[in-house]
Amino acid sequence: MLTGHYRLLDGDDYRHASGTREQCQKRLDEIKKRLKLPPMSGKSVILLHGIFRSSKSFQKLHSRLESEGYHVFSVDYPSTRLEIPGAADYLHHVIESLEGVDEINLVVHSMGGLVVRSYLAKHQDPRIRRMVMMGVPNLGARMADHLRSNLLFRALYGPAGDQLGTEKEGLITSLPTPDFEFAVIAGSRGTLKGFNPIISGDDDGTVSVASTRLPGASDFLMVRCLHSFIINNDDAIEATVRFVEQGRLREKGDPHPIRRPKAQRASDDAAGAQRSAR
Repeated sequence: MLTGHYRLLDGDDYRHASGTREQCQKRLDEIKKRLKLPPMSGKSVILLHGIFRSSKSFQKLHSRLESEGYHVFSVDYPSTRLEIPGAADYLHHVIESLEGVDEINLVVHSMGGLVVRSYLAKHQDPRIRRMVMMGVPNLGARMADHLRSNLLFRALYGPAGDQLGTEKEGLITSLPTPDFEFAVIAGSRGTLKGFNPIISGDDDGTVSVASTRLPGASDFLMVRCLHSFIINNDDAIEATVRFVEQGRLREKGDPHPIRRPKAQRASDDAAGAQRSAR
C-alpha cells in the first residue's frame, strides 16, 4: 500500500517473486508456461473479509467450498489504509483477472459486503451469479457512530472506519443494491437486546440485525453468534454453501426474502438500467 511493492504468492503463501507488478506478472507467465497450466474454467467463489481482518479468517469456509468443487479465491486488501471505494478497485482487479472462469459467486463478511456494493456502483460482470452477506452493516453501523470521534478508533480503522456510520448523507446510503441473487446471514443473540447494550435491538455485538437486512435479498437467516465468529459458525457455513449451490439458505422450509418497498424497487431498477447502459 505504501511502497507499491508487489509479491507473487501461491495458494500456500509461498513467494515466487517480488518487485513491480510487471515483474510479478512476468514471473507468473513463466511459471504457467513451464508447468503447462491450463486456462481457468468452471465455477468460482471469491471470499472477501471485513475491516481489520484478512483472508486467513476464511480458512474453514475456504476448505468447505473447495470440497464442493469450486475454485476459491480468498482476497486480501488493505482494509484499514484506504476508503471503501478504493478497496472496491482491488476487487475489480481480482474479478478482471479471472479469465476463463464461467461463474463467479461472492461470500463477504462485514465491510466486505460494502466493498462489493461499492464495486457495483462502477462495474458489472455478467458472470457474477450469487452472493452471501455475513454480518454486513448494509444500513450502517451504530458502533461506528459511537466511536468515530475516538482517536484510537480512527487510528486503527482508518478512512474506511469513518464511512461505516448510519448518517443519511454518508457513503453507505449511496451504494446500490446488487442486481443478482443474494442472501443475508445475521449474527444475533435471539433476544430483544442482543449482545451489545449500546446497540438497539438484537445484534451480534458489533452490527444490529436490522442493519444487515438489505431489501432485495432473496433469503435471510439469523444464527446465534458474535460478529467476528460468524464466518466460522457451522450453521452459517452450511447455509452459505447451500445458497451458493441452490439459491436457498435453509435445507427445509421456504426462503425468507427481504422485500423492497415499491419506491426503492423503481429507483433500483432505474439505477440498474443506467449501469447496464454504461
